Amino acid sequence: MASSLTCTGVIWALLSFLCAATSCVGFFMPYWLWGSQLGKPVSFGTFRRCSYPVHDESRQTMVMVEECGRYASFQGIPSAEWRISTIVTGLGCGLLLLVALTALMGCCVSELISRTVGRVAGGIQFLGGLLIGAGCALYPLGWDSEEVRQTCGYISGQFDLVPYIHL
Repeated sequence: MASSLTCTGVIWALLSFLCAATSCVGFFMPYWLWGSQLGKPVSFGTFRRCSYPVHDESRQTMVMVEECGRYASFQGIPSAEWRISTIVTGLGCGLLLLVALTALMGCCVSELISRTVGRVAGGIQFLGGLLIGAGCALYPLGWDSEEVRQTCGYISGQFDLVPYIHL
């Protein structure tokens, strides 16, 4: 197999893949924010949540369902900031993954990646990184949503979490 990449290009391809994979896993995991509700640990991501309260009709009380999953709909995501963060971060992860997979193919296919294509790919990677950074910066703006306030304390707000302490 002939490669269109130099030794530096191969290292770039491998690091690009590791970075893209790590970013995608971090985006998918619902462990961005931790708290407690009804005595159970709760965690949030941009579009996923672990542990959520439901009303138990038989006992007429709230109980915690201890499982992870996505919100039922896009509008079910607790805040507009988290919806924007989901889109922006997901788009950034997608761009990083696209460049990384193309770079890995360049390790096996000759003349796939020229100097110009490499520069464009680097620019796309930079844009993907900016989008992920912007999504991460937007995430704390949603900390004033009702779900987060129930989990992290009712005086929590944007960029200000107050740990919920059980006495």
